[in-house]
Formats: sequence, structure tokens, C-alpha cells
Amino acid sequence: MFPSSWRRCLFVIVINYFSVFHIPVPVTCATRGVDLVQDGVVVLCPPDCSHWTGSVFGTGVYASISSVCGAAVHSGVLGPTGGHVRVHKLQGRHNYMSSYAHGLQSQPLHSWTASFKLTSSTTHRADGNIETTDLKLKLFVCFFVCFFVCLFVCFCADCQMDIAVVIDSSSNIGQRRFNLQKNFVTKLAAMLRVGPTGPHVGLIQASDSPRTEFLLTNYTQPKELLFAIREVAYLGGDTNTGKAIMHTAETFFTQENGGRRGHPRVMMVLVDGWPSDDLEQAAMLARESGINVFLVSVAKPAPEELATVRDKDFMKKAVCKDNGFFSYLIPTWFSTTKHVKPLAQRLCSLDSLLCSRTCYNSVNIGFLIDGSSSIGEGNFQLQLDFLAGIARNFDISDVGARIGAVQFTYEQRLEFGLFDHSNKEDAIAALRRVPYMSGGTATGAAISYTTQNLFRRTARGRNFLIVVTDGQSYDNVRGPALAAQQQGIIIYAVGVAWAPLEDLKAMSSEPKESHTFFTREFTGLAEFIPPLVRGICRDFTENN
Repeated sequence: MFPSSWRRCLFVIVINYFSVFHIPVPVTCATRGVDLVQDGVVVLCPPDCSHWTGSVFGTGVYASISSVCGAAVHSGVLGPTGGHVRVHKLQGRHNYMSSYAHGLQSQPLHSWTASFKLTSSTTHRADGNIETTDLKLKLFVCFFVCFFVCLFVCFCADCQMDIAVVIDSSSNIGQRRFNLQKNFVTKLAAMLRVGPTGPHVGLIQASDSPRTEFLLTNYTQPKELLFAIREVAYLGGDTNTGKAIMHTAETFFTQENGGRRGHPRVMMVLVDGWPSDDLEQAAMLARESGINVFLVSVAKPAPEELATVRDKDFMKKAVCKDNGFFSYLIPTWFSTTKHVKPLAQRLCSLDSLLCSRTCYNSVNIGFLIDGSSSIGEGNFQLQLDFLAGIARNFDISDVGARIGAVQFTYEQRLEFGLFDHSNKEDAIAALRRVPYMSGGTATGAAISYTTQNLFRRTARGRNFLIVVTDGQSYDNVRGPALAAQQQGIIIYAVGVAWAPLEDLKAMSSEPKESHTFFTREFTGLAEFIPPLVRGICRDFTENN
């Protein structure tokens, strides 16, 4: 299989070629609006896209993550047999409304960054009597347009990373090799094509103590960035690379310091020889934070120097994953030029960045909230505080983690869906605004309702349901819980006061002991936040 970047390149070439000759682009039911590069492109939809109900968001105007052909059926532009349709790109908007039309149910969406609408098209192909010379000219133009667009898409657009470069500024490297190191980093930055919408680069020095030289958003123009790298002053001192990795993982990629939501985080660490301190704990924090650590070792220790190396396996312990991809050896600072391109390609290999997706930015968490009369208004608020405390631990965004909530008594009410709030602040505010229902306790029916209405797609190891209840359910919980688990939903059962332990264990996923929690008082719920978050991350890691 081609990497995703090259598949996108081929897709761009196809669209450009078909556009030059006014030929509709063949697509599948899975093709989304966001996959189409050009505005006004005509696509050819296959038949039977009317079953893509879960992939159409909006009515008339659709969010760009929607299936183009599914939206065409929903809007009435196409029938179930497929055909040609023109796609018009629009700006993003709020409140995409759901509706049932032409046999297809669209989904609601709170907001999205781009939209599209559809019109019918009778365009099929260009006039068949094209002069040969004209045809050759069009082919010539098409080839070069596709070639340069493809270069840009593959190496620039696909490298929208946030990259922290940690350089060695220890006494071990010396001023001369330090300058060669800066020269190498400037060439690498030039190859990466840093820009406002491309990769962003920041720089940290490793010495006795780490020092941030500039942040990700300080220099987003290539000339300014290259000048800033050249102006970095040599520090000297020990090679405390572990301290530098820890400092970078803790502070560098926050939104306050210029980290961009949804952009992969990459840390490239340069080491001359070997580090003076331990890297293991710092690297563990980086991995848990979704940071892809690359370690570039230059001038590795000679055999007679190995006795002075604190940890001979420091490279294996430092990197995102010890599979050879994240470790890079350069024999000497005088031969770095030929390593610029292959290293840049590794840094921009989105498909291989194994540490980008973590539990913190990849999970869907549903909260099943007990609204029964036995709880009371005060304890209901403690329940919401508990769930908000869990939500705060996750990176909720339109490209990150998601939360949704259902309240239940004898009846069920969808408070908000997984795709209704695209940032943490709005999602937690919505959770805190949930009004108390009051009523009976039918937990089994509530689990079934949540499975069908909150979790739109099965994503094994990524969908989690946290059930909170304070009493005996009036219906069976085992069957609905098993059905939810068979659809890939991992269930944590949290009981309070009179909730029977056998009901909690019947609902929770295996192993029961680590997915079941109980406290006598609602004030004790707060103690469950850390182990629940750790459990979700453990389950995510084991399943992904």
C-alpha cells in the first residue's frame, strides 16, 4: 500500500486531470467533502449510497466531513442509482441541522470548520473533437500542474507538524561542532518548508538546565526562523538531555506556548556522544503526552569510551518506539548534509508517528447520568462535578477526544452528543448545565438507548461508557451491557449508596475488578477520577 500522503497525491493528480478535460471524478460512498481539493468539481457517485446515514451531517448545507454522495442522496440531487453531482465548497458554520429526507437520516453537528452544498450536473466529458495539438498542450499543462501540486501536498501540506528541536549545547560538543549542529538544523528547517500553515519549529538547548530559545509560533517565516537558529548562543555544561526532554514535554506544546490543536507533536533530540542524565522517565512522559520523540545521535561513543556511558541503551529508552524508525545515527558532524532530506522525510511521515494518538486525544467518552429521585439535587451536582473532573483530563476538540451525556430515570434523555461541542470549555459547560430530571431507575434501557443514540460508530478500544447509579435497576442490565460491549464499547460502572455490587459487575467490562467502582457517599466520587482516567488510558493502549 502507498502511504496516505502519496494516496492523497494520486487523488490530487486525478482531480486535476479530470478537471482539465471536464470529466467527472469517480468517487466512492466514503468520499467526504474535505477529500475534494477543488471548488465546483463534478463527481460521479456510485449507486447505493443511501445507507450512509451516519456519515451525513446537516441539511442543504453539509459539514465537510460528510459523505458527498450520501449528502447528494439526502438533498435529492441524486437518486439511489448514483450519477453526476457538482460540489460547491463553503465556509464552516454552527448548528448543522439533522433531518430525514429521500430515505436517508442526516445527523446534527454543533459546528465544523468547512461546509459544502450540491447541485445537479449534466457535464460528462469534453467535446470529442479535440484537436491533437490542443490535446497535447492540455496534457502537458496538466502534467506540470499535477506535478507541482503533488510536491506541495506530499511534502508541505502533509507536514503540518509542531516540531520541537532539542540541540546539544554541552561542553562535550564544543563551539566548532555546535556551529556545525546549528548549520544542520537550519538546512533541516529549510527542507521542512516552515510556514504559517505548514510545520512550526521551536528550539530548546540541552545543557546543565534546559533553555527554551524560541517557541513554535515565534518564527513562522523561513528567513526569520533561519536567522533565529544562527543567533543561538553556545552554553556549555553537562549533557542533561533527560531534563531537556522533560522540560519540553511539560511546557512546550501547550496552546499557551503555540501548540496547535490536532497537529502531531514531534520532538527531535540531537545528542553529541551520550547524555549525562537518565532519559527513561522523561521519555515516558513524552510518550504519554502524545509526543513523537526522535533521537539523532552524532559521533557515537568509541569502544574505549563505553565505560563512561551512564546508560548504553539510552537511545532505546528515549524514543517514541524502539523500532528503528525513531533513532537516527550520523557518524560525524562533518557529514550531516546528506542526512537532511531522509531525516526530514521521517519527521513528516504522518502514518508512522505512532505516539501521536493517545488516550487523551483519541477517545469517545459517554456519561450515563442517574437522574432518579433518590439522588436529590445536591448529590446530582456532585455527580456532575465528578464527570466534569474526568472530562478535564482529556484533550477535547474537533479532532481530538469527545464527550457526550445521557440522563436516565425510567426514561432517557440525550443531553448532548459526542459531536455537539468541539472544545473542552464548551463541553464541560454543557455537562454542568444538565438539569435534574427526577424519576425511577431503568439502567438497562438507558444503556441500550446510549448504545444506539450516543455512539454513532463502533471504534473498538476508543468508545467508553461511564455509568453512574445510586440504586437497584428496575430492569435487566446484563443483556444491554453485553450488547454494548459487543459493539466495541468499554463500560465502567460506578455505584453509590444502594447500588448493588452484582448489578455493577454485570454492567462493567472485563476484568470486572478494574472496571467497577463503589462508594457509600457521593462525596467519595472524586477519589475515582485518577484511577478511572488511568483505566481508560490502559484500555486504550491495550486495544490500539
